[in-house]
Amino acid sequence: MKLVIVGKNVDVTPGLDQAIRDKLGKLDRYFAEDTVAHVTLNVDKDRHRIEVTIPVKGGIVRCEQVSSDMYVSIDLVEEIIERQLKKYKGKIIRKHQDAASDFRREFVDNDYAEEETIRISRRKQFDMKPMFPEDACVQMELLGHSFYVFRNAETDQINVVYKRKGATYGLIEPEM
Repeated sequence: MKLVIVGKNVDVTPGLDQAIRDKLGKLDRYFAEDTVAHVTLNVDKDRHRIEVTIPVKGGIVRCEQVSSDMYVSIDLVEEIIERQLKKYKGKIIRKHQDAASDFRREFVDNDYAEEETIRISRRKQFDMKPMFPEDACVQMELLGHSFYVFRNAETDQINVVYKRKGATYGLIEPEM
C-alpha cells in the first residue's frame, strides 16, 4: 500500500512520517500493493486530527480520529480501520466482487468473526414540503437533529442538510 501524507497547519516531521508508515503499514496485509491511502494531518489548537481515506472499487474506507496527541490519533486510526475491515469484509466483497482486487487474497479468503447484520429498527414517513436549504437548517435545529432530509424548493430534488464540526452546515445534493 502506498501512503500519500499531507500536513495542514502542521509540518510532517520525519518522526511523524515514520510513525504513520509503521502503524498504517500494518494495514498492508489487507490491501493490494498498488492501493493508495491518503493521510491528512491537521492541528488546531490542541486538537490533533488524522484523516485516512483509502479508495477501493465501489467505495471508500475512511477514518478520522482526534486527540490531544498526534501519535495517539495515529494509533487509534489504525485500530479502527482494521476493525472496520474485519467487520464489513463480507459486505465489501459481496457488494462489489470487483473490489476484491483491491485487497490481498489472504484478507479476502480469511473468515473473521461472524459479521454483524445491519438491522433497520425503525421506519419513518413524512410529508416533504419544498423548502430552501437555509429553512431546512432552521427546521433541523428546531427538531434537535444532526441532519434533515427535505425537498429543495429550487431544484425539486431530495437533499440533506447536516451539522458539521465548527458550527457550520453541509448540504448533500444528488448529481444531475
